[in-house]
Amino acid sequence: MERRLFVRGAGLAGILAAGTAPAVVHAQTTIRWRIASSFPKSLDTLFGVCDVFAAHLKNMSGGKFIVTTHAAGELMPAFGVLDGVSNGTVEMANTAPYYFFGKDPTFALDCAIPFGLNYRQMNAWMYEGNGMKLLREFYAKVNVVNFPMGNTGAQMGGWYRKEIKSVADLKGLKFRAGGFAGKVLEKLGVVPQNIPGGEIYQALEKGTIDAAEWVGPYDDLKLGFNKVAPFYYYPGWWEGGPQLSLYVNQKAYDGLTAEYKAMIEAASQAAGTDMVAKYDYRNPAALKQLVAGGSKLQRFPKDVMESSFKAAMEVYADLNATNPAWKKIYDDYAAYRRDANLWFRFTESAFDDFMQSQKL
Repeated sequence: MERRLFVRGAGLAGILAAGTAPAVVHAQTTIRWRIASSFPKSLDTLFGVCDVFAAHLKNMSGGKFIVTTHAAGELMPAFGVLDGVSNGTVEMANTAPYYFFGKDPTFALDCAIPFGLNYRQMNAWMYEGNGMKLLREFYAKVNVVNFPMGNTGAQMGGWYRKEIKSVADLKGLKFRAGGFAGKVLEKLGVVPQNIPGGEIYQALEKGTIDAAEWVGPYDDLKLGFNKVAPFYYYPGWWEGGPQLSLYVNQKAYDGLTAEYKAMIEAASQAAGTDMVAKYDYRNPAALKQLVAGGSKLQRFPKDVMESSFKAAMEVYADLNATNPAWKKIYDDYAAYRRDANLWFRFTESAFDDFMQSQKL
């Protein structure tokens, strides 16, 4: 009785001063949501970020915010998660936004475009620059609230059944390439194939495709691409710092308390940092294992890189002239990329170049 009178009389300020606020916080109704991933469970990095995210939410909410995680194909196809969140079939999804470039190439700017930003630069543009603001405006049209949730870092250039000696060897190549890269590769004569991660090995093994890119050594080793294609090229110029995203249904998000909204933001950032750490720590050992097993590690020829860059700039110029949504975001993105590359030239790149030439 005394406690009820105290709460009624003191009000919120009194509760906070008395240190009893946690009792109010934990009195919230338990929420149970689902998150649909575009990735198979076998990838403990890409799909695993969902489990890490869900664990953080559960812990921060004292067990009141429960999210069950679902791999590609469980609730919907890998490439169906955008529509699933947009129409409210599920509350959340984890995906690579460039998968939806067919709906609008602008989606790719929330993930990676050829010769775009690296991980550090993407992070800066999103949180300190205008990236988040501009993309939130774009996603509002499809009833989605987006949050960055992970990054693979610069990726490898993929696995090839035959050697690539010049840009001429790309002509007619049936190549599994993620999302937006296909629009650039088409200009080089490549026949791009947009295939979910769980289906790539079989297509490469059967010869349905001639080459495939995924992420990098750790995931590629898990998926076994080295068993069906001997040549491993670098760098993945189409994915210098691909950002993965958390999608939240707008109506569901709007129904949350400010407290739960803050938890989603914090949990997505923590899970994203965990993903980057996993890749940076596990890729070196995986690459050594692949090379020791006979994989032929090769750098793309100079003419492949130069021709690809030229083709990418042509694609962007065309989009600037025809797609207002793309132009609005890309102009800001490109302006920051120009300044960031100048800065990194004198700092990160110079330091990395020296360190990588040393025998440690």
